[in-house]
Amino acid sequence: MQKPVLRKADHSFRSRCSIARTLELVGDKWTLLIIRDLMWHGKHTFQVLQESEEHIPTNILSQRLKKLMHWGLVDRQPYQDRPVRHAYHLTETGRSLEPLLLQIMGWGHAHLGGGIFDPKTQNSTTPQS
Repeated sequence: MQKPVLRKADHSFRSRCSIARTLELVGDKWTLLIIRDLMWHGKHTFQVLQESEEHIPTNILSQRLKKLMHWGLVDRQPYQDRPVRHAYHLTETGRSLEPLLLQIMGWGHAHLGGGIFDPKTQNSTTPQS
């Protein structure tokens, strides 16, 4: 069975190319780092996402989370009433980006000397000097 195509009545893609369309949604570094943290690092609140070592600015984090929710890649659920605070979690569609992240991570490890994270064991390797 073919998965449903993500479409939004209020969005016109700039290109028919699948790569270009995917990059419109997740093609900036902040979006992929948010997805990484939600997927593998157990970071599910705004504050904890903001505390990642890359120090995403609050306005960008807020914009990216709204975009990811709008496209159905992230769900938001309240976990506190006063003041209202939310936890963010990837949807099944958001989790389907894992192979893409693994490929990007593997390429960076092989060609840029970056560390690599194993989501199954939760272990990281450090960059090679």
